[in-house]
Amino acid sequence: MSDLARWETRFAAEHYVFGTAPNAFLARTAARIPPGACVLSLADGEGRNGVWLAEQGFRVTAQDFSPKGQAKARALAAERGAALEWELSDIRTRDWTPDAFDAVVGIFFQFLTPPERSAVFEGIGKTVRPGGLVLIEGYGPRQLGYGTGGPKALQNLYTEDLLRTAFADFSELEVTAYDATISEGPGHSGMSALVDLVARR
Repeated sequence: MSDLARWETRFAAEHYVFGTAPNAFLARTAARIPPGACVLSLADGEGRNGVWLAEQGFRVTAQDFSPKGQAKARALAAERGAALEWELSDIRTRDWTPDAFDAVVGIFFQFLTPPERSAVFEGIGKTVRPGGLVLIEGYGPRQLGYGTGGPKALQNLYTEDLLRTAFADFSELEVTAYDATISEGPGHSGMSALVDLVARR
């Protein structure tokens, strides 16, 4: 089964697989994005993060490759009265327009192979404007032991060194690995091994 078919099947559920509240790391760090900034929310899925960012007054482009996921995101935005731009595209092949966004947010997009991930990280670095912010959260290797969400392949997980190397050219770089209990719908629930990145170009 292709990645798209797998996510289309997953997002076909009536409930929101990852809930409708924003990711906790994003909620903690979004205040570092300038008011009214233009924000790209990658692999935004059912919209919990993109819609919340729009509610905070940011100009949001929500990107995802799943029509079913994006339909649920649009429904969530309509329910909350939030206005977003919608981009239906594959993160592997999207156009990374240079200096297009003040901030890029990527929460748990760990379905990429290492070469694909490297290309996407390069694209993120290209499309965020000088002085702009990148916020990324993903699972670390200990997550395989917890089994509370995320990929089952070790190669898809983040380490502090991996993220530091990928964004080494940024002027500011904060990477933190820690364990925490999360509750983000049935898809992400329980004790989790997390790795967070806050980087300024």
